[in-house]
Amino acid sequence: MRFFVTCARGTEGALRRELVVQRIHAPRGATGGVSFDGTLEDGMKVCLWSRVAMRVLLEVGSFPAFDADTLYAGARAADLHRFFGGKTTLAVTATTHENPELHHSGFAALKVKDAVVDALRDRMGHRPDVDVKNPDVSLVLHLRGRDARLFVDLAGEPLHRRSYRVAMADAPLKESLAAAVLALGGVGAERPFVDPMTGTGTLAIEHALASRNIAPGLRRGFGFERWADQSHLPVFTRLKQAAQDARLAKAPCPILARDVLTSAIPSARRNAQAAGVAEDILFEVADVATLASRDPPGTICMNPPYGERLPGPDPEQPLDELYATIAHVLDRMRGWSAVILCGNPLLARAIRRKHEISHRLWNGPLEARLLVYRL
Repeated sequence: MRFFVTCARGTEGALRRELVVQRIHAPRGATGGVSFDGTLEDGMKVCLWSRVAMRVLLEVGSFPAFDADTLYAGARAADLHRFFGGKTTLAVTATTHENPELHHSGFAALKVKDAVVDALRDRMGHRPDVDVKNPDVSLVLHLRGRDARLFVDLAGEPLHRRSYRVAMADAPLKESLAAAVLALGGVGAERPFVDPMTGTGTLAIEHALASRNIAPGLRRGFGFERWADQSHLPVFTRLKQAAQDARLAKAPCPILARDVLTSAIPSARRNAQAAGVAEDILFEVADVATLASRDPPGTICMNPPYGERLPGPDPEQPLDELYATIAHVLDRMRGWSAVILCGNPLLARAIRRKHEISHRLWNGPLEARLLVYRL
């Protein structure tokens, strides 16, 4: 079986290393993800354990698509009957690039849907219903030039939805990107951890989950659990039990999450409770300016605001003032490491230090830099 595991741009290296640790054989990096050949058990294991991945796609068809007719013919020939039963629902999404006859992704998805339901009607005597919001089987078409690849999405909902985000905020950091920041920044469980601008707590929660070796998929469901053929589910039950047994009782080192907004801390605490790591994190209402060094030294990890309006009691505070405050805080944290998701070059200039790592990645459509400093 051939798989393609998607991720945010710039996090492909972190994902590939993650798959190597999971003993996935020969993962190959590509733009926007990592591919590998393996078993369905491998694919389920990635769904359960990957912190960086967004989707796990199983290839079910690869064919030339010059126009709508050849796209329909190729999709109709795909062997999909094992995924569908009497009441199985379906959704199809598509991405298209550099094909003058099939440049509209919505039209391409519609042709694939027509081909699949026509083929299943001929084989099983009925057509599956379409459910774009909560389908049992999610199909994904990738069309580049005249090369079409059709996938079944093992995850169903994107893997960044860990099911613990019960309290939301404006522009939250995706869980998978937070995990990638920790991995790319070399944040380990053996040192104390502080997020002084925690918001809804995503960085601290992801660090606690990783520190306790808690599989990020333990508390959510997956698309493959809803397929008509469920012969693989005993294997998944075994994988989940092994993941349950691998959890540590508590985080090895202290984890501190602070924010100046009094409304942020209760939200972060609720999310940590939903993730099962509330006892591992100390939450405080405090301004980043008050952060002081403590022994032993550890890691500061933060995602400061990028735009014009700022969190806190004074949303009109100029951004350069906040960045100057962060720089002063770092100056007194001797012996610590700082891992910063920097979405504004003004912050890097304010810090005025030589970074050890500067890695380009994307927070949705926004280009950012992951900066790592040894203080």
